[in-house]
Amino acid sequence: MPTMEAQIDATHSPHPAHSTPSHWLEYARAFNGLMLRDLHVLRRELPSFLIRVIMNPLLFLFVFTYIMPHMSGGVALNPTAAMAGANFSTVLLPGLMAVAIMFSGIAAVALPLAQEFGITREIDDRVMCPLPVAAVAIEKIVFSAVQSMIAAAVVFPLAYYIPSTPVYAHVNSWPYLIAVLALASLLAGALGLFIGTSVKPQQIGLIFGVVVMPITFLGCVYYPWAALKSIQWLQMGVLINPIVYMSEGLRVALTPALPHMNSWVILAMLTFFLALLTWLGVRGFLRRVIG
Repeated sequence: MPTMEAQIDATHSPHPAHSTPSHWLEYARAFNGLMLRDLHVLRRELPSFLIRVIMNPLLFLFVFTYIMPHMSGGVALNPTAAMAGANFSTVLLPGLMAVAIMFSGIAAVALPLAQEFGITREIDDRVMCPLPVAAVAIEKIVFSAVQSMIAAAVVFPLAYYIPSTPVYAHVNSWPYLIAVLALASLLAGALGLFIGTSVKPQQIGLIFGVVVMPITFLGCVYYPWAALKSIQWLQMGVLINPIVYMSEGLRVALTPALPHMNSWVILAMLTFFLALLTWLGVRGFLRRVIG
């Protein structure tokens, strides 16, 4: 009886024979099957997914952009707001969308992987489908990107309508906004894959406190990157944080009146981090599955 590794190698061999049109069609059907399976599960768990996405930004918005402005008579409570004559609500809009994208992407990949590589071993069923093992990992990134886009769409009206002060949002370029949303959503999934394949299942909760929360607060979510100019060592240091480019990209697309990075630099860095984290995540996935 062949071992699991032998069956996987036989099914997913990267030899040229598997590059014929018939094999690509078979791969596409298998990939689509995995996506439909995951979408069915998401539809069944949609209420819990929406609660998970909404709760954190809803509470943050209610406290900092509704309660506190009423307590202070409508005075802006964030010094970065004065940089563009705006208010904290405007600063928060792109940042909270970036946080929703990131958390949704990580939760959609890293947390399920902790179970699939752990006690359930569901990953064994997934990798036995007629797809290269790397494509199974890519499917997880693509599916998480779908969830991240839904999360961004859900958070946008919350961040726009809940604040007691007006939010000054204006889309200068829809193609740019779509490109940023797509790259940011895929990047969040790639980050989730990297985390999920780099730590032991029992340590996944620790990662959220040690890694995810710090990169969020240092990801230019609650302030533009330009606002850090008085702390130059930190302004340069946060450039290794991919969430900075998610926040700044959405800031360019939605609140162009606020100071922001160069739009082309943002796209280039989002692409770079997507390629890097996808490569690291897929390599880790192959290592955990095949050994």
